[in-house]
Amino acid sequence: MGEAVAAIREAAAQNTHRVVAELLAREPDCRRVLDVPCGAGAFLQRLAGRGYDVQGADVQNLLELPGAAFVRADMNTRLPFESAAFDAIVSIDGIEHIERPFDFVRECHRVLRRGGVFLFSTPNISALRSRWRWLLTGFHHGSKTPLDETTPSPWHHIGLKSFSEFRYLLHRNGFLISAVTTNRVKPVSWLYLPLWPTAWLATTLVFWRWERDAAQRRRNREIRGQLLSFAVAFGEALIVKAVRL
Repeated sequence: MGEAVAAIREAAAQNTHRVVAELLAREPDCRRVLDVPCGAGAFLQRLAGRGYDVQGADVQNLLELPGAAFVRADMNTRLPFESAAFDAIVSIDGIEHIERPFDFVRECHRVLRRGGVFLFSTPNISALRSRWRWLLTGFHHGSKTPLDETTPSPWHHIGLKSFSEFRYLLHRNGFLISAVTTNRVKPVSWLYLPLWPTAWLATTLVFWRWERDAAQRRRNREIRGQLLSFAVAFGEALIVKAVRL
């Protein structure tokens, strides 16, 4: 990757890059990896140091990694790559910033090979702590106050979604979730532990009351287990790995 450079600062919640890299390392056949949006290149730097063939992409070039492969790409539009070009796609804290997440996921499906993996992280608005904030203020932790509508910014969190919404997005577009985890649980999140059994009971009752289809009821039990898992109920970031079918 050219001359040695200092470690690039990770512009993501603590431990996010490490956890995503560990999930990727469990895929022995993944060598060609797309990182989008790659930002300054911290995750590219991490993967290059482990021998991956890495490609960075972003809407603008902010790379601080000399010699890194980079192309300009807008996650709202067609990605500038051939079909089945990658073994894995990583998107750290990117999907919540875009206007067209369905189109982005479809493009990820196109440029991944069959059996490849898509890994992404995003603010975890399904956490009990975030749900409590929403109840009191109408805003989640990923966007605590109203966005400045007079000055649109690519940094705005315009696409925050719950875990179940991301599951629908992935499973409707040729992916199957294989892992759901988080970067860390902040100490303050333990204060919301008393809400956990109540949330489990309420979710169970609602899913049973409003769904009559037997097949969907089975899926709902799986969704409930994922939604109220330790990582989703208490984690700071939502980290998902999905396999391209």
